[in-house]
Order: sequence, then structure tokens, then C-alpha cells
Amino acid sequence: MKQVDSKKLPRHIAIIMDGNGRWAKKRGLPRIFGHRQGAKSVERVVRACAEMGIEVLTLYAFSTENWARPKKEIKALMSLLGQFLDEKIAELKKNNIKLRTIGNIGELPEVVQKKLKQAIRETEKNSRLTLNLALNYGSRTEIIEAVKRISELVKAGELSPAQIDEKVFSEHLYTAGIPDPDLLIRTSGESRLSNFLLWQISYTEIYVTRTLWPDFRKSDLLKAIADFQHRRRRFVGILDE
Repeated sequence: MKQVDSKKLPRHIAIIMDGNGRWAKKRGLPRIFGHRQGAKSVERVVRACAEMGIEVLTLYAFSTENWARPKKEIKALMSLLGQFLDEKIAELKKNNIKLRTIGNIGELPEVVQKKLKQAIRETEKNSRLTLNLALNYGSRTEIIEAVKRISELVKAGELSPAQIDEKVFSEHLYTAGIPDPDLLIRTSGESRLSNFLLWQISYTEIYVTRTLWPDFRKSDLLKAIADFQHRRRRFVGILDE
């Protein structure tokens, strides 16, 4: 495996955590077992990113499309999220990790909303790593909502159409204040973006691994980062040496 250069780490890593269901199916188990194992991978990756000095880690935890799954599975996923918050908030605080979310959190179960708000409040001053959970998130919805907010400002006379540029638009996305991802990892071998950070990943390097998310380890993360470091990145046609 290529060696990781600690001086050339990506500032922001985003991950599409895919393969929980297939992991369980291969073992003849209900899908929830795959989600439980996937939660352990979340813990490993968060810990590894904090140790390495990654600034932001964004995890695609629950998409707007996931509501179409069986109600029993959705209930189990929300229960796992609540359990994660209950059990890991002390560890987040101890390790100086800040929690934030992107997506329409208002549609999640009320008990989960309360736990999220508490965890966000209790970790808001932490600075080692920002753990950014994409919950009830869909990039098209995010973009449409940004357009609506900007339109209201124009309508109110607080912003002119001529002032609207990429910076202004980015400031009205869920990810306002967060640098765009340098590296996007997708597990399970699928090569789709799945409505994830479509605006933000314009110049992001994409790494696809066939490893299912529950099997994803620190070594897989290091492999992805090493691959990223050996690429020659281009920004608007300019080669980044």
C-alpha cells in the first residue's frame, strides 16, 4: 500500500457509506445487523480521522430517499442513531470533536431531534474534527432551498441578482462555512453520487472501493487517502502541482 503523507492530508473527507444491507444478506441476517456493524465502522473512521488531523468528515447517514424503506428498518435506523448519540457524546467531547448536521432535521423523530440538538450544543466549541452527519439529506432539495432563500432576499431588496455568485450561493447551502470535500469515498463498489453534495464536489477526487461499509477499516481509509495524495488535482483547468 502507498504510504500516507501526513503533510498532504485532505482537509475534508466525505463518505457515502454503502453496503450494510448486502453485508447482512451475505450472512443470511436481517438488514439491521448490517446497520449495526456499519455503526462500528463509523466509530473507527471518526477516531482515525481525529487522530490524523482531518478537519471535516461528512458521512451520508440517511438520505431523503431512505424514507421509502420499510417502516421497521427506518425505525431501527433512528433507534441506532439515538443510541449512537447517547453512547458517544461523552467520547466526542473527550476527543474535542464537534458534531453538526446537514439536511432537514425537522422531519426526524422528535426524540432524535432533541438528542441531536443536545449533542450539537455540547460539542459546538470543539475544534479537533468536525463530524458532519448528513441526515434526511438530498442535494437537489438543498439546492432548491438555497434558491428559495436567495429569491426571498432578492424579493425583499436585500440582494440584487448581479450580486449572486458562487460564494453567495454556497453561503445558502447546508454546508455554509465548511470547505468543499477534497476526497469523496464510496464503499461497496457502486459508482453513483446518489444525490450527495452535488454542488460541493465539483472538484472533489472520487475514490470507489468494493469493500462493504461494515468491513471498512482504518487501513481502507489510509488506502483511499494515499490514492488521493498520488493524484494530480485540477482546478478549473489549472494543474495543481
